[in-house]
Amino acid sequence: MGEPGGLPPDGETYQDAFARIEAGLDAGRTDLSALGFWRLLRRVKVEPMLTEHWADQAGRIDRKAFEARVRVRFPVWFGNLVLLIGMLFGAAAVVYGMRSDNPTVAGLAFVVAGVAWSVSIHDLAHWAVGRLAGIRFLSYFFGGPFPPRPGLKIDYASYLRTSPGARAWMHASGALATKIAPFVALAFCLGAHGPAWAAWVLAGIGAFQIATDILFSRKSSDWKRVGRERALARAQAGRRR
Repeated sequence: MGEPGGLPPDGETYQDAFARIEAGLDAGRTDLSALGFWRLLRRVKVEPMLTEHWADQAGRIDRKAFEARVRVRFPVWFGNLVLLIGMLFGAAAVVYGMRSDNPTVAGLAFVVAGVAWSVSIHDLAHWAVGRLAGIRFLSYFFGGPFPPRPGLKIDYASYLRTSPGARAWMHASGALATKIAPFVALAFCLGAHGPAWAAWVLAGIGAFQIATDILFSRKSSDWKRVGRERALARAQAGRRR
């Protein structure tokens, strides 16, 4: 592995590689994978000294590409406020369900709470754990396949300056919080002696989310990133021995 400004394995200097990628981006090519950006970062991230050296330029490139692709963006404070309102709405639904004398209405309230919490807590958990680790965030946006879902864009320079272990926990936090949410609503439902059908629905929602994580997320989403950063942490530990 080369030093800052030295030679990556393919012979192109890191400086030239980052300059080439940023020039391609400025020319309108926003596919960072095609430009070799992520492949370059995989090399850089193994060595903390290189990561620190190139963090600002990598963060600038990532932000340029994101803003060129995603035109509709929302301030982080606004997105957090909307999601916090969703969390409070879920809490209000639980309170309503616990006080309702109508079993059907109570059951619906508990199910609504479980869904509201599952949707709202994901990015809030990423944000809270990330900020504790020193990761900053740029904006909220809508992304993914239909139907679009809210996303939280990382400030990649601050992300790179955080340890791989902390980055792994940041990625895991949203996935874990989303899976726990319906079971919290289930606990309230059972504690309030809510209808059995509502308890089964909440358990089904939780089980479905866990199943989709096992089948898909390990290959393309949060758990894939968790595995990547944990592997990187092991690689860095191995280099220190």
